[in-house]
Formats: sequence, structure tokens, C-alpha cells
Amino acid sequence: MPMPSVPDSEWLWQNEPCRAACPVHTDAGAYVVAIAEGRDRDAYLIARAPNPFASICGRVCAAPCETACRRGTVDAPVSIRALKRFVTERFGPESFAANTVWHEAHGPVPEATLPSVGIVGGGPAGLSAAYELRRAGHPVTVYEAADRLGGMMVLGIPEYRLPRGLITREIDAILELGVDVELPFKVGRDASLEDLLARHDSLFLAVGTGRGRDLDLPGRELDGLLRAVEFLLNVNRGFRADLGRRVVVVGGGNVAFDTARTALRASADDARRAMTTTLDVARAAVREGVLDVTVIALESPEEIPADPDEIAEAESEGITILYRKGPHAFVGEAGRVIGLETIDVESVFDAEHRFNPTFLAGTEAILPADTVILAVGQSADLDFLGSVELERSRGGIQVDPNTLRTSHPRIWAGGDVAHGPRNLIDAIADGQKAAASIHGAATGEIVGADAGASAGVHVELRRRPGYRRLSTGYDAIARQAVPATPSDRRVGFAEVEVGYDAQGAWLESLRCLRCFDNVMLDPDLCILCGLCVDVCPPNCITIARADHIGLGDESQSVLLLDEDLCIRCGLCVNRCPPGALSMVHAREVTHA
Repeated sequence: MPMPSVPDSEWLWQNEPCRAACPVHTDAGAYVVAIAEGRDRDAYLIARAPNPFASICGRVCAAPCETACRRGTVDAPVSIRALKRFVTERFGPESFAANTVWHEAHGPVPEATLPSVGIVGGGPAGLSAAYELRRAGHPVTVYEAADRLGGMMVLGIPEYRLPRGLITREIDAILELGVDVELPFKVGRDASLEDLLARHDSLFLAVGTGRGRDLDLPGRELDGLLRAVEFLLNVNRGFRADLGRRVVVVGGGNVAFDTARTALRASADDARRAMTTTLDVARAAVREGVLDVTVIALESPEEIPADPDEIAEAESEGITILYRKGPHAFVGEAGRVIGLETIDVESVFDAEHRFNPTFLAGTEAILPADTVILAVGQSADLDFLGSVELERSRGGIQVDPNTLRTSHPRIWAGGDVAHGPRNLIDAIADGQKAAASIHGAATGEIVGADAGASAGVHVELRRRPGYRRLSTGYDAIARQAVPATPSDRRVGFAEVEVGYDAQGAWLESLRCLRCFDNVMLDPDLCILCGLCVDVCPPNCITIARADHIGLGDESQSVLLLDEDLCIRCGLCVNRCPPGALSMVHAREVTHA
């Protein structure tokens, strides 16, 4: 039987929305299916290949792949992030395999003979760029102002979400490639940016946005007002926070909820932090911490930008969320804050859907507080630029969106400093993009995602004879909840989410619809009997008159398949009398 006509790469990407949505284009479907087939080691290698921080992303990635997951149109998306964690715990740096399989994913690393690159900032964007550039053969030095690498992964993400030992192990794996590090090294203090330009052929600026924004409201000079970023930095550095017994967090993003959940832990007895006493003592210490944590948000529950899972976790820990409330004034006594005056929100967005909140006069009310923490945005500190003139944009550095090159021919910038606060996986992708651009400028070679397009990418189809999936019951399996420590046993900064066991991971992985497997039609064999239409469970196949859809005339018919509804069960293929329908596996192939 001849193979059906081969579609183009754009069609394949449209049919694999999880991979298309991932900023580093992880082949999520491939590693999820590998888990379902018991190939856990292969699954890790697939997940790790495009991402040096696979273990970290398995715990805290924003998971845009899950938002795009087609299974979500059926019931709920596949828990792609949690499945990544499942395989990294078995083969990542945190496993007994240590860094062995991690390094296997990237292959041999050449000697550092190419032009030198300096990277300012040792967070996810900077380290991702360092990883890619060192693999390409560049000598790389990372300059980090803090006393440890990791940026906001280690200084901004609470420890209960991301264990510090895991961050260290994944960063150490990158350094083992031969990346040099200088820390604490503050550009502008230890050397100027001009000095670094003299040391290196190119620079990549990935300093992040570590400066929290203030609110210009009455009472802003009072003691007891903290900015969320600085608060999280201090807590994650081990400094005890004296917050009192009532805390109000202003903001509606994930930073606000990280801040609120951290406040519950930060004010408890030192026994909770040290984790050296028994569970009963630690649980008693919880009751010595902050008694009342409240988040106020301008948005309604439907509008709020925080992850729904973060909201649910916060509420399960006893945090109160007040929606449609805005800050109006800070209330003080004897120079210290004692409350926040709020005002009801009339609308958050204007008629053009731009952020432009309006408030209802006469609805002011005072919310008592010993501490008010502002999680209302972040900005970059660009004082380190010194006399180097770079074009700026909205408080950051202006870059070419395709190359991340700045207005200076030897300087690139990426991550939050170029785009504002974004997700971890976006920063990792920026590091990759900048590395490819820097390498290309230095050598003329094209690497990374653009290399495939340059070399010529086409779709290869492989027939799947005897394809049938309903025997697994995959379409009826509900999304498996990711196991977590019960809220009444969450002590100190111990990790909350504990991840799937083998059975839970297997069941969840079976739910994948395998969007890379597709039903193809040989029109020369089709007899338009309609049996495929009759047998299709989600009713995604129809037969229509050609002229009704702008193809052919009234004497012709067409067979239509809605890819968005198809669950890849294969019943239509098995039922087709002439064998006009076949299930094929599609993958991209690059030819140099």
C-alpha cells in the first residue's frame, strides 16, 4: 500500500501543540509515551536533550505545554511537568545516576578554542547560554554578583517548591563542561562593563529583574512595608523575617502567592526551619508563626494571573484571598504600618482590554496588618552599564527579538532584563537563542532551532500497522493528582509536592493522545462508505459535499477529520473495508 502524501513541518507542529508551546520545544509527547511504554531512561534523555534544567523544570516550570495539551479539550491536560519530574528523579543529577545520564544527553564537548564569551548573571538565562556556548566550543566565564549561582531559582523561588540541593546539582553539571565562574563579582564594582568587553569577544547580559516596585500611596514611608522580591531574597538566604502575626500581600501574580506562602513559614519557630526536631514539635511551631496571611488582588478569580494550582495550594494552607480589592493607602501609627486601606475595584481592564483599573469611591476599608508586602512588579537595575550606551525599553534593555543582540554589536541581552519578568522556561530559551546568535556572529555557523531550517527539515511518515489503543482504557483515565504533603503536615520549608510513584506516572502517561500519530487517507482507495463516521467515538469524522466547503462541485464528496477532536483510538483505521485509512507516525527529519 502506498504511503499517504507527506504534509509539511508546519502541519506537524500544529498537531503537536505541547511541543510548539514549549519555549525550548521539548518533545513532551515523546517522553510521556516513553514512560507509558516503560522506557523511563529514554524518557529522561528526551526531556533533558533540549533543556539543561530538566530536573528543575520538572518541579517549577509554568508548563505552557499543559495549557496547550489537546487532552485538555477532552477532560484535563496531561500532567506533563510532573511526569518530567518522575523521570528526572530516576536519571537526573538528583538520582543515583548523579550526572552520568545528564551528560549523556549532550554528547562530546569540544575544546574551548572559539572566541571568548562573558556572561553577566548566573541565573537560568545566563547558565543556559553558558551551557550552549561551551558545548559549541567557546570559553565561557559567568560573572555573578551574589555569592551563589542560580539567580532567582535559588534566591526567588521558595525552598518548599524547589530544593536547594537540586539546584546545586544541576548547576554543577553545567560547570563540569568547563564553564568558568567569578563570584561574588558585581559589574560596576569589581570591574566595569568596558573592562569585560576588553576581556571577551562578546558579552551576554542576563542580570534579571531583582528590584521590586513600590506603590506611590500615602504612608509609603512607614516601617513594615516590604517588597516581595527583596523579602524572598532574604528568606532564601537564610535571614529570619520578623513579620508579626498579620501579613497582607498586595498583588495577584505567582510572586504574590510565593510571598504569602513563604510568610507562613518564615515567621515560625526556628525548629521549623532547621527541621531537626520531631514532627510534633515542628507542627506546634507552625502555631507560633503568622496567624493571619491575606492576599489582596485587583482581579476577580477569573482574571487573576496566578496559576490555579498555586491559588489552591495557598488556600489549603489557610491563606485568605480577597478579590477585586485595590490598595488605597498605608495606615500607620508611631511610624510603623498597622494596616492597609483598601478600595473596591470597579474594573481592571478598559474597553481595549488594556490594564487600567478603576475604583469605586466610598468603599474604602482598613485591613489590619503588622507587615504589608508588595508583589506588584519588578524592574531591572541597570546601573552596572556605566558609560556603555545601550538602547533601553520599558525599564530594560532593547534587543532584536530574533537574535537578542543589543544596539552594541558585541553585546547581547536576554531573560527578564530584556523582556520583563517571565517564566523560568522562557529565560532558559533566551539563553539558547542568545548562544546561537553569539556563536553565529563569531563563526558564521547556524546552531539551535535555526540550524534545522537551514539544513532542510521535512516530515517523515512511518505506518503503524495494527494500531489500536482502546484496550488500555486511556480515554477513560482521569488526570492523576500529583501527590503532595497534606497541608496539616507541611512543616518549615520542606518540599510540598512529592511527585508520582511508578503506578501513578504510568497511568498519567497513558492519557496522552499521541498527537504525533495521525490518521491519513488514500483518496484513491476510499469508497465513501461512511463506516469510519459511524465508529468514531468523538464524532470527529464527517462526510460532506465538496462544494459546501469550497472544494469541487455538488457531485463530489469529501471526508473531513477534525484533528482537534481526534483521540487517536484507531477504530476508523481498523474498520475501513478498503484500507483507505491508515495510522502513521510523523516526525521531523533534518538533512544536512
